[in-house]
Amino acid sequence: MKRRMRTTVNIDAELLAAAKLQAARTHQTIGSVIEDALRRALQQHDESRAAVTLPEFRYAGGLRDGVDLLDRDAMGGLLGESSR
Repeated sequence: MKRRMRTTVNIDAELLAAAKLQAARTHQTIGSVIEDALRRALQQHDESRAAVTLPEFRYAGGLRDGVDLLDRDAMGGLLGESSR
């Protein structure tokens, strides 16, 4: 059995009226209608996030000889930046 929690939310009056009408039409409680709508909205959000595919970049090369990514001053010199 699912655990139910009582809570208070502020909701637009027109939206609440539409939810109450839906509840009456479908013989459900207002809580069930709101719960179902929230569940669908969250599922759609999750599905839209899962649908994103990031591009994969491949590079067969490597760093130039002598390049040390941890040496800030040397990297600045390679990039043509003057040291402080």
